[in-house]
Amino acid sequence: MLRQSSELIGYSVRAKDGLIGTVSDLLFDDESWGLRWAVVDTGEWLSGREVLLPPSAFGMPDVERRHFPMDLTREQIENSLELSEHEPVSRQKETELYSHYGWLPYWYPGTDPLVGAPGYPGHVPLPGGAGPAVPPTAGGPGRMPPEAVEGRPEGADIQSDLAGEPHLRSIREIAEYYVHATDGDIGHVEEFLIEDGSWTIRYLVIDTRNWWPGKMVLIAPEWIDRIDWSDEHVHVRQTREQIRTSPEYDPSASVERTYEERLHQHYERPNYWE
Repeated sequence: MLRQSSELIGYSVRAKDGLIGTVSDLLFDDESWGLRWAVVDTGEWLSGREVLLPPSAFGMPDVERRHFPMDLTREQIENSLELSEHEPVSRQKETELYSHYGWLPYWYPGTDPLVGAPGYPGHVPLPGGAGPAVPPTAGGPGRMPPEAVEGRPEGADIQSDLAGEPHLRSIREIAEYYVHATDGDIGHVEEFLIEDGSWTIRYLVIDTRNWWPGKMVLIAPEWIDRIDWSDEHVHVRQTREQIRTSPEYDPSASVERTYEERLHQHYERPNYWE
């Protein structure tokens, strides 16, 4: 199912033994367009501290109560790394977080590059069956699972793997970026549609009201030419006329497969589900 990013931001997160806080932002990889981390504001529990938790460790969202369940304790989260304001999330910090929980990082061989941690051998699903899962702790907090280094060249320096910065971007930051077609402006990024389970960004929701009043359209990440991060512009490969005549997106209705088929047909793009 596709969910609006504005819906997920604001959900509460509940550990096995109580409330943790609320999702204040989502960080995604600008190469794979998969969600990597949820920024969780712990509020009064940890005096306004923010922590990072991988969405792949969440259970299926409870829409009625607006919360995510997690198979973690409050103590485990309290002892994890704190997210400092305006500090970039480096690969070093990501490694320390995965090591704290004993999870297999998404960048190591054998894991799903989108889902990450649930690829850990012997993971234990949350109640409900087919949703995301949390792998068991391997080696305890502070230790990377031994399986995480399998397949690496003999004598390779682990620290060299941590030098590069990941391609992490904030969903809240990119909302309101201007969008350019091949022949001019078309509007701005309103929000994102995220597939639960895989935690993949399937579409950007584009509000065209500054150019074509009252219409919202969808653009898939694969249809984007480039993003100019310094100028805060998204450049797409379509013309203004292609976008103007595309199937309109209704934010009050769920995205059905028939609508997606029409959308992909309109842009002459292959269907991702095939």
